[in-house]
Amino acid sequence: MSDAFVWGPATGVGSMPGGDAREAARTVTGSFEDFPHLPELPARGPGADMIGRTIGLLVEMYAHVEPSGWRVSDRPGRDTRRARSWLGEDLDALEEFSQGYQGPLKVQAVGPWTLAAALELRNGEAALGDPGACRDLAGSLVEGLRTHLAEVRRRIPGAQVLLQLDEPSLTAVLRGQVRTASGYRTYRAVDRQIVESALRDVMGAADGPVAVHSCAPDVPFALLRRAGAAAVSFDFDLLTERDEEAIGEAVEGGTKLLAGVVASTDGPLSDPAGSVMGVRTLWRRLGLNPGTLAESVVITPSCGLAGASPAYARAALAHCVRAARSLADNPE
Repeated sequence: MSDAFVWGPATGVGSMPGGDAREAARTVTGSFEDFPHLPELPARGPGADMIGRTIGLLVEMYAHVEPSGWRVSDRPGRDTRRARSWLGEDLDALEEFSQGYQGPLKVQAVGPWTLAAALELRNGEAALGDPGACRDLAGSLVEGLRTHLAEVRRRIPGAQVLLQLDEPSLTAVLRGQVRTASGYRTYRAVDRQIVESALRDVMGAADGPVAVHSCAPDVPFALLRRAGAAAVSFDFDLLTERDEEAIGEAVEGGTKLLAGVVASTDGPLSDPAGSVMGVRTLWRRLGLNPGTLAESVVITPSCGLAGASPAYARAALAHCVRAARSLADNPE
């Protein structure tokens, strides 16, 4: 199915500043006319944050906010209801500004491993430390995502939906670097095959292409590709020479790169051609055909824009579009 998916040249990562769903939807759909995404507005508070929003999608699993973070509950409470209500508001706004839209549309949810590292069980420890809880969480997420994606397709029938799984904690999970509640120990590293298998199951809920996003260093490109990711979204500035071989293999295998080249917090924006200079240089070093650049790479901010000013967020989105155009016009 991902063969039929038409990728736009540029899109956002997910979060936007402020708390006005209509304003965020207007900005995103106005900036990315051919690859908008569903904005997230974590400034509204718990339930609008990345973790809380995804907990609101879960089926037959509930959580509430404790001072330490989100903790499993027996039944849906105020925090879960608030998360669902805000997501509904965001979908209403996106639907309003996407009337008649035909083309790719990206929606984001937290992936199973970052969720397991963040969600506390009743004893205050992360679900990550309990293999059974990890399995239950992934299963609940699969069901929740199926319902959510069906709802998005119903509201915006012309959209080809891309699911982005946010997995910023994935590398820490694989390396046994996630700290326990006391902070003195870390949870043991999860076996790579178990990690890959859960990701594959969750991606299967999408019934379409899936991108995995992480703005942490050392993104496990090869593992994500094996699990079925059609695209990998990452902070381009964090790449090292160690990543280059995996990136070359990914591109040659048809994996799209959502390259985060535009800073996600306020600062001066270079000229659009300068923003994609590193991508061109990488292509040359890998010996890849420059003609494939525009079809292999989607330009994005380096991470979510929740920490930016509204004016900078708008400028950064417009800059992504211009940088993508520069890449397409002058790949050499």
